[in-house]
Amino acid sequence: MNEPDQPSSRVDRKRERIRAEIQRNRAGGRRLPTWVMAVVLGVILLGWAYLIFTS
Repeated sequence: MNEPDQPSSRVDRKRERIRAEIQRNRAGGRRLPTWVMAVVLGVILLGWAYLIFTS
């Protein structure tokens, strides 16, 4: 095998996988917007903290 070509092709495959992942992420497909998930998480954490501090 030609060793100088192998790392290059490995790097190319890695770049292609990264490009594909970025395209999938940009396409979205999420059922809930990120801000809604952040608000839900915040409410859960505040409720948990409230229960701890008031018990």
